[in-house]
Amino acid sequence: MRLGVLDVGSNTVHLLVVDAHPGARPLPAHSHKAELRLAQLLDSGGAIGPDGVDQLIATVQDALQAAEDKGCEDVLPFATSAVREAVNADAVLSRVKAETGVDLQVLSGEEEARLTFLAARRWFGWSAGRLLVLDIGGGSLEVAYGIDEEPDAAVSLPLGAGRLTAAWLPGDPPDPHDVKVLRRHVRAQIARTVGEFSRFGKPDHVVATSKTFKQLARLAGAARSADGLYVQRELKRRSLEDWVPRLAAMTERERGELPGVSEGRAGQLLAGALVAEGAMDLFGVETLEVCPWALREGVILRRLDHMPEDLPTL
Repeated sequence: MRLGVLDVGSNTVHLLVVDAHPGARPLPAHSHKAELRLAQLLDSGGAIGPDGVDQLIATVQDALQAAEDKGCEDVLPFATSAVREAVNADAVLSRVKAETGVDLQVLSGEEEARLTFLAARRWFGWSAGRLLVLDIGGGSLEVAYGIDEEPDAAVSLPLGAGRLTAAWLPGDPPDPHDVKVLRRHVRAQIARTVGEFSRFGKPDHVVATSKTFKQLARLAGAARSADGLYVQRELKRRSLEDWVPRLAAMTERERGELPGVSEGRAGQLLAGALVAEGAMDLFGVETLEVCPWALREGVILRRLDHMPEDLPTL
C-alpha cells in the first residue's frame, strides 16, 4: 500500500510518501517539503498567531493535495515541539481539523525519542547491540538508549537548533560571549540526563539522525546525500570540535555556502553543532554513525506493525 506521513515540525512541514506493507522495508516514493518555521512564528506569549495558523493550514492543504496526487491510501499526520508547546495548541489543532479534515496527533518528546529509536533499530538490526540514538530537531533534542526495539531510557530536552538560535544567538555572526553562554547552557541541560543513561552501561553503537547531524557529518568529510542511503556516514567528535569555532566566526551566508549546508538551515547550524558537540562529549562518544531513517520512518513502521495480517492457510 502507499502511505503518506505528514510531519509538522518546528522547521518544516514534510510529507513523505512510501510504498510499504508489513514485514517489508518502506520504499520512499515522493517527498514534499515546505519551510514553515513554526517555532519562529510564536508570539511573545508563546502562541501561534493568526497568520501562522493561516500558513499552517495552507501548507497542510498543499501536502494533502500532493498525497492525493501520488495515490496515498492513508496519511499519518503528526506534530512535534512547535505545536506541542504553543499555548494555544488546542485552538490551532481544532482549526486545522475544521478547515483541512486533518486530525494532527501531537507527539510528546518521549514518543519522538521512542519512535526515532525504533527506526534506528530497524535500520541497523539486532547485531548493532545496545544503541544510543541522538536526534537534534528544530525545537528539541531527543536521546534514547536500549537493546530492544523499545528503548530502556528516552528523554527530550528543549535544545533544538532553531529554538536555541532564536533565543540565544541574535547576532550575525554571533557575539562570542553569546556563543559561550549558550555552550554552557546546552551542556548543563544535557549533563542532567547523563546519569539516567550511564547506569545501563556503554552502548555498542552510537547513532544520530536529523538534518543537523547529516550536515555536520558532510562538513567533516562524509559522503554526499546524492551518493545514496547505504553509504556509511560517520561524524567524529574531534572533527566536530574543529568545526565549532569556525562556524561561530562565520555569517549565516558564509555557512550557507559550505558543502552540504542548505540555505534554510545555515542560520541554526552553529547552535546545532554546539548541541551535537555537547552530547558527544558528555556521553563519551568519539564516533557516531548517521542513520538515514528517523522519526517519520518510525511512525510508518509502528503503523505497519499494528496492521492486521492475513493468516496462512493450513
